[in-house]
Amino acid sequence: MKHRLLRVNELVKRELSMIITRDMRFENVLVTVNTVDVTPDLKNAHVFVSVLGKGSAPAVIAQLDANRTALQAEMSKHVILKYTPHLNFHLDESIERGARVFKILQEIAPVGEDEDVEEQR
Repeated sequence: MKHRLLRVNELVKRELSMIITRDMRFENVLVTVNTVDVTPDLKNAHVFVSVLGKGSAPAVIAQLDANRTALQAEMSKHVILKYTPHLNFHLDESIERGARVFKILQEIAPVGEDEDVEEQR
């Protein structure tokens, strides 16, 4: 059962990404569907999206929520399941957290390199 749910998650993610890219327009931002987590009963799907650009992330989530029924209807034409999952959109900040960690590591790296040079002398 676990493998089936993973396949369903990936299928819904791929199809929803294509629908959003094809049918929706966003001002000055790039919207990416990172992860979809469908519940085991297939009735709900938590969709985690990242927003890159100068636009407001809460406005993008509000726009996706406003178009939720149209997205579900379009998805139901391509993904045949017992139930069409109710889409719940969430902002995924993992890319921003990763970038922040990477920046911190870059700031630390020059300090470590200076110590290596002093140890070699």
